[in-house]
Amino acid sequence: MLTIALYLYSLLHLLSSTAATTPPYTPTDYFLLNCGSSSKATSPDGRSWDGDATSKFWPSNIGTTSSPSTATEQDPSVTDIPFLTARIFTSKFTYTFPVSSGPKFIRLYFYPATYSNLDRSKSYFSVTAANYTLLTNFSAFLTVSALVPQQSSLVKEFILNVRDTQKLDITFNPSPNSYAFINGIEVVSIPNNFYMKGDLNPIPLVGSQQFFYIDDNTALETLYRLNVGGNDVSVNHDTGMYRTWQQDGQYIYGGAVGLVPHLEIPIRYTNETPNYTAPATVYTTARTMGRDPYVNLEYRLTWIFNVDSGFLYLARLHFCEFQPEVTKENERIFSVYMNNQTADQEVDVIHLSGGRGIPVFKDYVLSVPVVDGLRSKVDLWLAMHPNMNSKPMYADAILNGLEIFKLNQSDGSLAGPNPEYDMVPAQPAPYPKLPGKENSKTSSWLVVAVSGGVIGGVFLISVIGFVIFSRRRRVRDSGASVVKSSWVQFSISHTSKSTKTNAYRLISADISH
Repeated sequence: MLTIALYLYSLLHLLSSTAATTPPYTPTDYFLLNCGSSSKATSPDGRSWDGDATSKFWPSNIGTTSSPSTATEQDPSVTDIPFLTARIFTSKFTYTFPVSSGPKFIRLYFYPATYSNLDRSKSYFSVTAANYTLLTNFSAFLTVSALVPQQSSLVKEFILNVRDTQKLDITFNPSPNSYAFINGIEVVSIPNNFYMKGDLNPIPLVGSQQFFYIDDNTALETLYRLNVGGNDVSVNHDTGMYRTWQQDGQYIYGGAVGLVPHLEIPIRYTNETPNYTAPATVYTTARTMGRDPYVNLEYRLTWIFNVDSGFLYLARLHFCEFQPEVTKENERIFSVYMNNQTADQEVDVIHLSGGRGIPVFKDYVLSVPVVDGLRSKVDLWLAMHPNMNSKPMYADAILNGLEIFKLNQSDGSLAGPNPEYDMVPAQPAPYPKLPGKENSKTSSWLVVAVSGGVIGGVFLISVIGFVIFSRRRRVRDSGASVVKSSWVQFSISHTSKSTKTNAYRLISADISH
């Protein structure tokens, strides 16, 4: 009897351990291609990459249309796999991946180093996939040079749907007198009805009374994916889709950065928010406004993101109440603003989710029009402020996670302009790594807010500095100007021109660009 009991205990322990380490989602299609390489290799995150020189994903004339190359220099921050080698193209070249139908992540890895004595600043090219234009006249060199904080490589992530053709073509086409290159390609399937829900998910159009329905004719580009108030989340700690979640600190506006509470509690996923939506760590960390209600009522907790004008954007906000102080409805209610327009008048997370420790997300679509007929880089503002209309217990707001996506234009394009080289910013002081998590039964409030007087002074200085900085920025697009903005007084003027699209459906709305 004792032997049977020990056996059952061991079996249950094994099952529970397996369940804890098994990702919530297993992709049906998963490809990792190390371009310019002829052999298998393992990246530092433990994933196995196939060399494209021996793969079945390229055309038979590869020897005459491309060549492999190795970077002549390797930045210490850049991993060998997949960034050490590259595939160089001097004419149009297509990779073909055999895939099942349904939505896919496409991740393109770029390290703009010197390859085969080619001038890295002279590389311009376009990329298309499944009849969508992902990049046009793209310069990886200019794009990397403008990144803050400074980086030497980048990954461009896209989401698109593959029809019943059972194949995914990704085509690279160099601009005239130029060349194209790619270091790595990743293709990962996505659960159905996750980002593109169609009629299942009417999405509010910010600044109007209308709704969007994003169906599987839409292509998206991932611009930001943040673990708000928490540490970076690597691909191996995602939910099976190998997404990366970054800290949000660099995007906070001004000196009023709020608090970053953290408490390890069980997260109870639901049918509406399945367990692959975001890792549990996203929902057990957050950024709130602070403990002082008088200070909270005097400012908006604000993030700023650089985006391309002339597009629609999908913002997915992740919420979960995990602090023991908030357990019932009408205890914390707040408003959400995007570009100084009301996106949501009243958000009560407990009311939306059904209880503490239950995650929920809300989607919003925002139009960022072209300003004065010129396409440019502009700022997208996201802000939160307590709503006291129903007299909640706390004057506060909370955000756990954030994803921002660009939606394709009516011609199927996601391509934006390159940044100007003289737009490259000075390297700021690095943000410190957030303190490590502690297993605690009580709420761990990490106080990073300051007193009301100090907030006011820092905030005023930040506003002045931001306005000066905004006036100095330019982009590579026929001398286009940049929107000058502040959440204190924010407005957009533009000329109207109606466009039509079959990529997403707007109910009784006229979007102007």
